[in-house]
Amino acid sequence: MSKKSSLDSLGFNPAEKLINGHTLTKVEFVELLKESENPEIRTILTEEAVRLRKVYYGDKVYTRGLIEFTNYCKNNCYYCGIRCGNKNAGRYRMSQEEILDCCENGYGLGFRTFVLQGGEDPFYTDERMARIIRKIKETYPDCALTLSIGEKSYDSFRLFKEAGADRYLLRHETADEAHYRKLHPENMSLSNRKRCLYDLKSLGYQVGAGFMVGSPGQGKEELAEDLLFLSELQPQMVGIGPFIPHHDTRFAEEEAGSVDLTLFLLSVIRILLPRALLPATTALGTIDPEGREKGLLAGANVVMPNLSPVKNRKQYDLYDNKICTGEEAAECRGCLARRVESVGYRLVNERGDACE
Repeated sequence: MSKKSSLDSLGFNPAEKLINGHTLTKVEFVELLKESENPEIRTILTEEAVRLRKVYYGDKVYTRGLIEFTNYCKNNCYYCGIRCGNKNAGRYRMSQEEILDCCENGYGLGFRTFVLQGGEDPFYTDERMARIIRKIKETYPDCALTLSIGEKSYDSFRLFKEAGADRYLLRHETADEAHYRKLHPENMSLSNRKRCLYDLKSLGYQVGAGFMVGSPGQGKEELAEDLLFLSELQPQMVGIGPFIPHHDTRFAEEEAGSVDLTLFLLSVIRILLPRALLPATTALGTIDPEGREKGLLAGANVVMPNLSPVKNRKQYDLYDNKICTGEEAAECRGCLARRVESVGYRLVNERGDACE
């Protein structure tokens, strides 16, 4: 029986519309999310997601060498372990030389994308960041460089692009205004976060958005807003992972997000944005020992091993019980390669740009 006839027999139109490439309304996304535990709908969507990722990316899984270079942050996001209000966080910053040492190590291991990720740390001025970007790109011209350093001005984004940055990750976390207010202090705004994402697109970056699954106050209506926003933004990358509480935040006692719902959403996003780069995130691997493998089987095609010095990894503590904080980069990559192969895919030494 074909997917279409299977869906017809179930009498479920939103999934059929999604698979056939039609735009869904918020109401239809909510209806789709209500079926997230329906095994027949899940199977049909997962099979279509896997088909599409194989059409555009074959059996390749791309690696990103993650360099968490500072855990200072001027923001006080209520869910985050490195928020400025957490006085128990042991802070660190990496020098340009330390960052380049991470790149050298990663390059030797086959990484061809480096991700500079950090809190919004005023110590790293635009000029300092531009110098680091230029040095990395001069030393490794065949590599892509991704930044994940928060909200900046249009001129800052332009400077980083001119210095050689290729991609920018800026998870929107929620596209619902009321939900955004539950997660962030008053000095931050959803409108500015969206402005940043559209600025990045206009400057020619490969842009990544994304959100936490199961964050406090999130329901189907809020998730539908996220899916609508992704449909509108059309990012080249989408990072989603289950919410995991941190013990030094106001949400310490909240339940973690659902692995199954995260996997369902990965499949939905793969169908919604078939050319997108979708990571099987560290958060997914933290909450489920086989989470990253399950993510790949749901439509993901990227993994992000850590190149940061082992001495700093436990300090980049966004949420509790984060995995791979004690492994050397080579160990982590070797382990991931075996895990990827165990589900029928292969880790490749390529930049891994998004399909046009």
